[in-house]
Amino acid sequence: MLALLFATTTAFQILSVRDYQNTEGHDNKNRAAALAAAVSTRALTISTRPLAMVNELFPDELVFEDSVQALYHAIKLEEYNLSYKVFKYAMTGYFNLRQQGKLNDKKLISIIDFSKKSSLKRFYTIDLEALAVKFFTYVSHGKNTGEDEAKSFSNVVQSNQSSLGFYVTGETYTGSKGYSLRLDGMEKGYNDRVRERAVVIHNADYVSETWIKKYGRLGRSQGCPALPVELGKKIIDAVKNKTVIFAYSNDEEYLASSHVLDAARLFPTLTASAKNVR
Repeated sequence: MLALLFATTTAFQILSVRDYQNTEGHDNKNRAAALAAAVSTRALTISTRPLAMVNELFPDELVFEDSVQALYHAIKLEEYNLSYKVFKYAMTGYFNLRQQGKLNDKKLISIIDFSKKSSLKRFYTIDLEALAVKFFTYVSHGKNTGEDEAKSFSNVVQSNQSSLGFYVTGETYTGSKGYSLRLDGMEKGYNDRVRERAVVIHNADYVSETWIKKYGRLGRSQGCPALPVELGKKIIDAVKNKTVIFAYSNDEEYLASSHVLDAARLFPTLTASAKNVR
């Protein structure tokens, strides 16, 4: 479904310009027929190779933007109070990491929106192929990151703060916090010390609506993104072993310096790929 969505929203844009130019001198009826045939063929090819051809759909930033917008609306993420801006950042990182071969084939992306208070649901796991939100729930932040609001972030050992940026999930284990999931930070200086810091995903009884009603916020961790007890294992099993998690906050320094968020890294390779299938 993801491939078909991209095909209908972006293949037409890519092909319409090229095929329009290639059919100059013909009448409008012939040009329209040529465009329709080209888009139909392109969509069929993509649908038989889901996501493997996504790279060929983004020759430039405009097409990428339109594609991500279409995906955002198809999943109805506005109904989950996830901003388009955050989703676009997440998808930029997703495609960059996918291009680098760091992700598995599950086609999942998880987002922690630390711009929201802990008393609001701000953890999302999105199935990009099914065009559906798989999980939408609460998640904690570090005790030195803030009270109800997440304000301060760190990559420092024993800081007891959350870290921003893109993570790739690792292996599971059972430890002092129960069933847990190790993480690997993809961003030097922002989250690349999470293994050293023992920042993992686990569940906790302080991540619950009962806790929010009593204290006005979730309980806080030592930097781990802790999940509700009733969902922790389900989420861990869904996202383990090389899926992406994006921890977002409106931190201007991070947003400006993150290499994973650099969309321009995509387009030279993607343009070349697109040309090869003409």
